[in-house]
Amino acid sequence: MTLYPRDITRLEAFFSRIKEDTYPEPPTEPHLSITRKMFDYFINKFSLPQGARVLDIGCGQGLALELFKEKGLHPTGITLNETDASICREKGYDVFEMDQSFLDFEENTFDFIWCRHCLEHSVFPYFTLQEFFRILGAKGYLYAEVPAPDTGCNHQKNQNHYSVLGKSMWVSLMQRTGFLMMDSIDIDFEVPAGPDTYWAFILQKP
Repeated sequence: MTLYPRDITRLEAFFSRIKEDTYPEPPTEPHLSITRKMFDYFINKFSLPQGARVLDIGCGQGLALELFKEKGLHPTGITLNETDASICREKGYDVFEMDQSFLDFEENTFDFIWCRHCLEHSVFPYFTLQEFFRILGAKGYLYAEVPAPDTGCNHQKNQNHYSVLGKSMWVSLMQRTGFLMMDSIDIDFEVPAGPDTYWAFILQKP
């Protein structure tokens, strides 16, 4: 497929428009407790090299970055929200305003990618996963967590959720990208709107 200048212009205009769909993400429940729980789950089951290079995709205001730093890892964050990026930098974190589908990193840059509730914001998640695969080093891990559709929260109706897919579709896209499925966890809980479910996937680049 060849992208002509007119195609690129249309794509750029589209991304410029949906950038306005972003909003600041201060740490709130249940994300606070789930983030801590799932990072502990990962770090107790899978090993990372000392001083591993970690990329937090959709880093919000730095909750996971803080956890990574406490474990002696070297975290970098990306976000599209200017407020979140500014708050993270004020805390001393290395954070860039960058789209998850167009990553300005070289191949094999990171040992671990943490992508919690960000893939659903991609308009073409298969391409986005290819970018994750590209910048992850051999034997590196990807933690990806996404919301399930049609729960009490109706995540598919969120203003900047574009890819709230079924579980088997996520698994298929991840495996087609080249990732090995190491673990899969269903996170079920209740919120005022009713029952909710997140799906967590732990993947490895061969």
